[in-house]
Amino acid sequence: MQDDEPLEQWARRRAERRAASMGKQRAVPLGNGPHRGAHVDPVAPRAIEEWTGTEWQVVGIAENLAAAQSLLYPPPPVQKKPAEWDRPSMGKGRGRHRKPTPAEEREQ
Repeated sequence: MQDDEPLEQWARRRAERRAASMGKQRAVPLGNGPHRGAHVDPVAPRAIEEWTGTEWQVVGIAENLAAAQSLLYPPPPVQKKPAEWDRPSMGKGRGRHRKPTPAEEREQ
């Protein structure tokens, strides 16, 4: 298998990947022993870390798993429904786009 990609293209792709990953955050449990799954000790405090492109840097502390999740995954903004337009009541007459009532049809 021969891969003759120019160095400039490889460097550009690498820089794009690094730029895309910068600013990612994670919550790491602060407890005794090796790091395990985040769900293992939900009451343990968490260090909030952010990826700088070369290393994880601590940017804050959360008191437990629920607090860490609320920091890392905030709820989406609530979409406000547009206010209903106050339409004036329809006056008498058929109007251009109204269907005639059955009584009006008989009169014609």
